[in-house]
Amino acid sequence: MTDPNAAQQAIIDDFCLFPEWLDRYQYLIDLGRKLEPLSEDERVEENLLHGCQSQVWLVMDGDADAMRIRANSDAAIVSGLIALLIRVYDGAPPKVVLETEPRFVEAIGLSQHLSPTRANGLGAMLAAIKGKAGELVDSRGAGS
Repeated sequence: MTDPNAAQQAIIDDFCLFPEWLDRYQYLIDLGRKLEPLSEDERVEENLLHGCQSQVWLVMDGDADAMRIRANSDAAIVSGLIALLIRVYDGAPPKVVLETEPRFVEAIGLSQHLSPTRANGLGAMLAAIKGKAGELVDSRGAGS
């Protein structure tokens, strides 16, 4: 099971290695480049996240024990943001996803260094992840 709080602390620790924001942006871009690519079948309208200026495809599923998240974007920095969200939330129980706020965003200074459109996109990605987690928690209640 993924521990989102431990993952967030690891992200904070990693970003502390880069005192300059240019280096942090480069690290973010490098993280995005390491994302597992989505197949053409997954890069479809139903997986396209609306509310982002760039194209973001989110593929999410799971059960009460673990939520699975895969995603890609056509934008380098947005791909890096996706990589951070996946690191925090992928594999965590949906209930934990709902309870865990992305404190790393403030802790590493992202909130001050993202453009308004990227900040909105990050919010949209987070809302989609939490929305899916809510569905998984609700489906568990309906089935038991």
